[in-house]
Amino acid sequence: MAQVICLGLALLAGLAHAEFPDKPVRIVVPFAPGGGTDLIARTLGQGMSQALGQPVVIDNKPGAGTVIGTDLVAKSAPDGYNLVIATLAHAVNPSLLSKLPYNNDTAFAPVSLIGRGPNVLVVRTESPFKTVKDVLDAARSGKKLTYASQGNGTSAHLAGEMFANLTKLDFLHIPYRGAGPAMVDVLGGQIDLFFGTAAAVGNLVDQGKLRALAVTTPEPSPAFKGVPTVAASVPGYAVESWYGFFVRAGTPAPVIAKLNAAVKKAAQNPEFVKKVEQEGLIVTASEPAEFDRYVKAEEARWRKIVKENNIKAD
Repeated sequence: MAQVICLGLALLAGLAHAEFPDKPVRIVVPFAPGGGTDLIARTLGQGMSQALGQPVVIDNKPGAGTVIGTDLVAKSAPDGYNLVIATLAHAVNPSLLSKLPYNNDTAFAPVSLIGRGPNVLVVRTESPFKTVKDVLDAARSGKKLTYASQGNGTSAHLAGEMFANLTKLDFLHIPYRGAGPAMVDVLGGQIDLFFGTAAAVGNLVDQGKLRALAVTTPEPSPAFKGVPTVAASVPGYAVESWYGFFVRAGTPAPVIAKLNAAVKKAAQNPEFVKKVEQEGLIVTASEPAEFDRYVKAEEARWRKIVKENNIKAD
């Protein structure tokens, strides 16, 4: 009898010890430090750490249009300790890239859609371009303009490709390993244009280091008062950025529920909301199923756009 009791106590102790989370949680950011995605992950990570009672570690794994970092989570254990912060690239890569090391439909489980917002067409303040029309006139005159992105398949890349395809003009895409390195060259004058996420460029616009020419959403953004839409000059133009968390498929539902609750608590912090809304991000902090539906719709939408506009990865 004593042995049975001891065994039962040992099993209970083991279950208590194994309760999620009992060690640090990692958020993989598939971009270099310093960009909008990195900023959002780090800010949310602090709030999630408080909610989970464990450290949340940010791990930057840039490269291959987010594929390198995303693949790490696709091949991680299905235990909830590794999340990837996904962006538009996650929905676009299956139609843009001929081969991926993982299957988008089977490798991941959704946790939450954090929020959505515009990209912003920016130039450095010393640029001669004051409007979208100035950019179009320069391109039509034969000037070879460059635009940066945080990598192939990212929102900045697709925003630039759609701009080029709809205007029937030629722009040279220069991919970087994150928004931070891209902005360095934009600010330095090596790159002409950047369709950066609002989270990445908002502060620099406020500081007067970048000039916002237009937002990429169909409607103007309250966060960028007086800034027109690209669509006002290029009819039919529309690109939206978004951020969300995935874990490895097969992660237990109770673990995903805990992560979802932690994301919601961190995303609904008034300081976080104020910070990101000032930069154009609409906080959603959705349920996993809602995020899953959103991403599937994005995949279908961009599959059609990539095909119709003959958009290629460089």
